[in-house]
Amino acid sequence: NPPHSDAPQSEPKPRSRWIYYLVYVGIIILGLVAGMYLGKLRNNNHTPPAPNFSFTLYQGAERLGSEELELSDLKGKPLVLNFWAGLCPPCRAEMDDLQIFNDRYSEKVTTLGIDLGQYLGLGSNEDALTLLEDMNLTYPTGFTEDPTVIEKYQIFGIPTTMFINSDGTIFRTWAGLLDEQVLVEISSEMLGNQMEQSAN
Repeated sequence: NPPHSDAPQSEPKPRSRWIYYLVYVGIIILGLVAGMYLGKLRNNNHTPPAPNFSFTLYQGAERLGSEELELSDLKGKPLVLNFWAGLCPPCRAEMDDLQIFNDRYSEKVTTLGIDLGQYLGLGSNEDALTLLEDMNLTYPTGFTEDPTVIEKYQIFGIPTTMFINSDGTIFRTWAGLLDEQVLVEISSEMLGNQMEQSAN
């Protein structure tokens, strides 16, 4: 007779997707802590298309033309796309600068904030709305029901800001806290590059 083993049968492996999700959220939390102290430019060696996603505006529908939109609807004008959350301290710290930038340059560049708090454990939609009201912010801001945005945009911490060309390609990515000077410098470079391309 073949030898009999009393070793327990191995338990089924945990769902790899669940583990992946936990690891990914852990990385984002670490990135959030880092974002409280610094921001940096992530190099874009090429200009990939900005992944499309649908979103609903908390405010700014009169500016963008509708409450329900897709990112592709905003093509034709350079875009500053800021990912944030209602309970994210560094997000709050940079919002006044985003408002100032929007007030001064909205004719040239669209500013859009997208709340990801519900997917990162950093606040509900109500928390986001409370923050917007408390800070008297008026630039277009909303939320998405598409959790894959985090992976599509390779967001490893918030705030993260994407500078997107008028043709819908990503010009630069800024990870972490930024201020008006950074917004102006990168946007000016983006606009300059577009003007050079138009002249050729």
